[in-house]
Amino acid sequence: MIGPHLCPLIPVAYLFGALLVPLVGWRRGTAGWWTALATAAFAFGLAVSGLAWVMERGAVSYHLGGWMPPIGIEFVMDPLSAFLEVVISGIGLLAVVYARRSVEHELPERLMPFSSLALLVLTGLTGMVITGDLFNLYVFLEISALAGYALIAVGERPAAYAAFRYLGMGTVGASFYLLGLAFLYMTHGTLNMADMSRLLAAGDLSATVAVGLLLIFMGAALKMALFPMHGWLPDAYTHASSAATALIAPIGTKVAGYILLRVLLYLLGAGEKGSGLPLLSLLAYLGAAAVIYGSILAVCQSELKRMLAYSSVAQVGYIAIGVGLNSALGFTGAVLHILNHACMKACLFFVSGGLRLRLGHSRIPRFSNRLRRAMPWTSAAFALAALSMIGLPPTAGFFSKWYLALAAIEQSRWIFVVVLLLSSLLNAVYFFRVLERMYLDRPGAEPGAGDAAAAVKGESPPAMLLPAVALASGLLVIGLGNAWIVERLIGPMIPGGM
Repeated sequence: MIGPHLCPLIPVAYLFGALLVPLVGWRRGTAGWWTALATAAFAFGLAVSGLAWVMERGAVSYHLGGWMPPIGIEFVMDPLSAFLEVVISGIGLLAVVYARRSVEHELPERLMPFSSLALLVLTGLTGMVITGDLFNLYVFLEISALAGYALIAVGERPAAYAAFRYLGMGTVGASFYLLGLAFLYMTHGTLNMADMSRLLAAGDLSATVAVGLLLIFMGAALKMALFPMHGWLPDAYTHASSAATALIAPIGTKVAGYILLRVLLYLLGAGEKGSGLPLLSLLAYLGAAAVIYGSILAVCQSELKRMLAYSSVAQVGYIAIGVGLNSALGFTGAVLHILNHACMKACLFFVSGGLRLRLGHSRIPRFSNRLRRAMPWTSAAFALAALSMIGLPPTAGFFSKWYLALAAIEQSRWIFVVVLLLSSLLNAVYFFRVLERMYLDRPGAEPGAGDAAAAVKGESPPAMLLPAVALASGLLVIGLGNAWIVERLIGPMIPGGM
């Protein structure tokens, strides 16, 4: 049966592709890119097959080398991990498609190393969500992080400094996580997630375990760029190449958020069992602060990529709120927002890269309404993604915020309802000012803005435009089909006790 073997096959496929790309493309970068594209398409097919298998037959596990857990390393594909595998591999496939023209324009002669590094990032991210071992999760976390540092470093001139800063803070986060594992292993003698969950449920949390969990929380929050540990993110996303940002921003921090979700709700227990954990309340309030802080800073930006970077700080906050509320509705909102934000943010960064290709910049004050005539499909894709970020129905973004609001109302935690409403207003402020310049005849643009837009002869290349249009259309499909997604896909993931 192929089902159980789907667990290791996905990260192994990416890893094999990452090693094969330099061998095939060392003379011609396009040959390496075609190899990366074939690998990404194959892995996406495996992920979809895995999700179908899990939805029909239940979770599957694979024991590496035939060693049974907790001694051996276990890969587990349950509804949550299978769902995230599809999200990661789907965004990864579109990013690889997008990368050819984008990288050729921004990073000449670097298509081959970019393709290999992108597959290494996807190796780490997919491995993180299917491993059933906390230390093995750390290994995959570092694989994705090291490849991500390299991807960011080959961007604009300030990118090397941004990558170095990301490296420093990422190393601190990884160290916190590893120290936390040491405390847990010292207490229970195992790092297998299922075994650890059983042992934690059997007794009270000791001081050693509490310290270990706090260290893991801090490490994952730093990797997730959760306020106030977000300092590495704005510069990294702003100065990295468009293709690198479009790959890392939609899924990188979300998988770090998955660590918190898995540890706090699955490992420690959800519902009443976990209601007394101060880390959950702390996570929710940090998420609320991230939403407001990131949204306010996004309003202040004049560069589109930097605005989207601060928006990502805010969007991470929504996921933190959903996990911290520790309820079925909150969990539903958090997981749905992982999907929604991956699609929204990938689409927006795809559009940003297309604008930089055709205009030579992405400065908001230099946009004019001639853009909608010169690049109608690009403008429409941006508009749909922006409306979804604001949370207007029937786009996907509305429904994840709706479930989060229902979770807060259910618990009478009105502060989070206020935060969600205020964040939507702030989102409207910073996105509508871009849409206003794109679609309306607005005086006061920077000198030369109209001339720059008029000089654009057409749309982005098809390889850059189609991924953005596909994701923008997908936001409507997800919004209209959210009931099916919640009932059939997210429902089976909800931890017992909620």
